[in-house]
Amino acid sequence: MKVLITGGYGFIGSHVADRFYKEGYEVYVIDNLSTGTTQNVNYKHKGYQLSVEDKKCEEIFRSNRFDAVVHLAAQINVTESIKNPRLDTQSNVLGLVNMLSLAQKYEVKKFVFASSAAVYGLNEDLPIKESAECDPISPYGISKHVGEEYCLKWNELYGLETVAFRFSNVYGPRQANAGEGGVISIFMEKALAGKPLTINGDGEQTRDFVYVEDVADAIYRSSYSTLQGVYNLSTNTQCSVNELVSHIKSLQEGTVVEHSGARLGDIKHSALDNSRINNDLDWAPLYSFQEGLSKTYAWFSDNHMKSRKTAATKKTEPEVNRTVTKKLKPYAENLLAFAFISWLGLSNFDASYNFIDLKVFYITIIGIIYGNRQSITAAALSIGLLLYQNLIDGRELVSLLYDTDFFFQAAVYLFIGLVVGYAIERKNGVIASQEHKVEEISDKYEFLNSVYTEVREVKDELQQRIQNSGDSFGKIYSITKELDSLEPEKIFNSAVSVIESIMGTNAVSIYTVNNYRNYLRLVAHSIGGETRLTKSIKVEDFEYLKRMFAEGAIHINKELNDEIPLMSAPVQNGGETVAVICIDGVQFEKFTLYHQNLFKVTVELVSSALSRAFSYVEATESSRYVEGTTILNKEVFASILESKKLAKEKHRINYLLLSYQGNDISDIDKSVVISKLLRETDYIGVGHDDKVWIMMSNTAPSDAQNVFKRFADKDIALTLMEEEVVYG
Repeated sequence: MKVLITGGYGFIGSHVADRFYKEGYEVYVIDNLSTGTTQNVNYKHKGYQLSVEDKKCEEIFRSNRFDAVVHLAAQINVTESIKNPRLDTQSNVLGLVNMLSLAQKYEVKKFVFASSAAVYGLNEDLPIKESAECDPISPYGISKHVGEEYCLKWNELYGLETVAFRFSNVYGPRQANAGEGGVISIFMEKALAGKPLTINGDGEQTRDFVYVEDVADAIYRSSYSTLQGVYNLSTNTQCSVNELVSHIKSLQEGTVVEHSGARLGDIKHSALDNSRINNDLDWAPLYSFQEGLSKTYAWFSDNHMKSRKTAATKKTEPEVNRTVTKKLKPYAENLLAFAFISWLGLSNFDASYNFIDLKVFYITIIGIIYGNRQSITAAALSIGLLLYQNLIDGRELVSLLYDTDFFFQAAVYLFIGLVVGYAIERKNGVIASQEHKVEEISDKYEFLNSVYTEVREVKDELQQRIQNSGDSFGKIYSITKELDSLEPEKIFNSAVSVIESIMGTNAVSIYTVNNYRNYLRLVAHSIGGETRLTKSIKVEDFEYLKRMFAEGAIHINKELNDEIPLMSAPVQNGGETVAVICIDGVQFEKFTLYHQNLFKVTVELVSSALSRAFSYVEATESSRYVEGTTILNKEVFASILESKKLAKEKHRINYLLLSYQGNDISDIDKSVVISKLLRETDYIGVGHDDKVWIMMSNTAPSDAQNVFKRFADKDIALTLMEEEVVYG
């Protein structure tokens, strides 16, 4: 079983993942790590760092056929939803629609959506029932209400089973300081840090706190239930802030409390009615508020403070310094290059090279290295240097204003700075765009490669399981190769060995059905064991046989009746039962649904082999008999005789071989009379001495006199053949 949990590295999501993992599910997680951390899920699972609205999510659904999807990923900060409703909508609405569409497309059985009590708004008609009017007061509450409508509509339009839970104030280990139950984590951290707990107002405002493991339990149980629609998930009890603080004081000695004014727009009381989920899912919270708070306190005390200290040590000043240095470096190098050019221009060094304008090279090189901003800066510095050089040469500033050469030279510097800067910026833009595309393609490749690698690992693991399994398809295939024959007699003999090997029993018996379907006659059986060796069974005497013939289904002796086999199954050809396979001696630990299905599959393989053989016999019927008689020709009869000999050696199934004393094998009347005296499992054919031989299946030598008498009554004389005569 596979479950996908979006937001699975977060507070609630990680607890839900824990529960599914403990129940034996394969856990998959999609999380963008905006609030969660991979450390919350530290057992074997598959995680993808993606946003739920990302198109790459389809590859995950395509590669893994999920049984359930639990959608917990969301933007959960109410204040942030007011500041940035676009971001809230992107995550909480577009992300949900993407998950619903993929779940419907890839045939997910159950979709669980995390909604919120925020959909009710300021409703104080407590406890609030699911039928109450929804009037959310924040974009967060609006997006959750819209999400519920989407889930209901997907159920209506596409038949996707969806259930939405309106959480009350969830609290517990791993909780951050955001979300609807964040007050508990805030108080816990402050209490452990020795800081005062701030109570807004009189502290008599109440909330319906539900422990996170109770939430995870409800989500897990709903994933395989028939539960659909919208449900409150709460304790249906109110706990005031003052009571909360009192409990924390009892856990952490020395906790100090301070009061401040009431917050504007704060809901005074809140509680959700949970009677519907109590009735429909038979769910009730297992943890009292005191128990849940104690477990939460223990986690914060042991883990949370350590992680905060570790995180604090990571924020070092060198990172800030590196950022500032990176920004100032181009300006510093530009000024350094300008200082060098100024030194060359103001010294006598370039007196003999005054036909070369070094400032042009300076502007060009700086523009090529750093782009538009630094090239314009270099042009401005070069114009300033040109102005200074003219002034120290004795020119007056006023005269320069009328000097066209000066303005032309300054314009050239500016033009070069603009052109080079623009060209480099454009080139850098194209390169950045291509690098972005390459990065996207690389990310997609890495993602697809990880999915491919995962699928390969799963395939290799399954292949290894199959190869190592005692009942693997490879083993079954190799064993059932013994059934490759076109003679029904050979298949019956081989079927005993096949079933013994696959089912691990030495008590197999196979019966054929007579033409009137009222008798079963033993045709093959195991040697020893607990096989019931009744040679002939009347169908009417056993109720399970009548049901088997009527329904064509396998029968399991669940009552452990000593009079009938433990397992029996019909072998069918063309929709009719032609034989029955019975087994006994199955070990108690193998008397399971798995082994019942294994027996059924094996019998179906035998049925398939027999159907093929019967079709062959029917197709070659005209060439199997001596023309104009019911006597098998020499080749066919020899093949059946060989099968009977093998059955006697392997399974000790006796048979009698008799010789007809008549001289003319084309005596049609006699062959018809003989055939009428034979059972469905007996044969008449031409022996290697060209005489008519009769084979009596499952008949011991002690029965020979009765057989002779029955034939003598019809004026047919028979002689018992000795084995050394038959086989030389």
